[in-house]
Amino acid sequence: MLTFSTLTEFAAHVGKPLGESDYLTVTQEMVNQFADATGDHQWIHTDTARAARESPYRTTIAHGFLTLSLAPKLMETIYRVDSVKMGINYGTNKVRFTGAVPVGSRLRLSAVLQQVEPQPAGAGSTGLRVITDIAFQLEGVDKPACVAEWITLLFE
Repeated sequence: MLTFSTLTEFAAHVGKPLGESDYLTVTQEMVNQFADATGDHQWIHTDTARAARESPYRTTIAHGFLTLSLAPKLMETIYRVDSVKMGINYGTNKVRFTGAVPVGSRLRLSAVLQQVEPQPAGAGSTGLRVITDIAFQLEGVDKPACVAEWITLLFE
């Protein structure tokens, strides 16, 4: 894990890789729970028997937004800024789901710090608006499954 003491030190890292997370196995249970939370029960995600028969992947696949929603969990294993008291997910500028994530796949996140700019904060606090280029990679597959510009707000 890459560790920075302050936001100033972190900001000096712009344009450089932050690193890669460990791999996480995408399970059918994760996919089913996401389907329940979102109401998206399309058979390509939840019907294992039908997917084995009819899907070109021969298994169920994760929702694209499930993949994207793993960014905070995986990012917290890539870097930290010791002085940060609070981080907020601010959204994305660009997202592309460039490949399927079959259930049982091992997925990791790679990140490059693209841009930082001052973010107004409360009294006595400083903040940054951070844009990070992220890519979700499947083990053994060259093309990423999802790419995005992820925006976070960090406050110390």
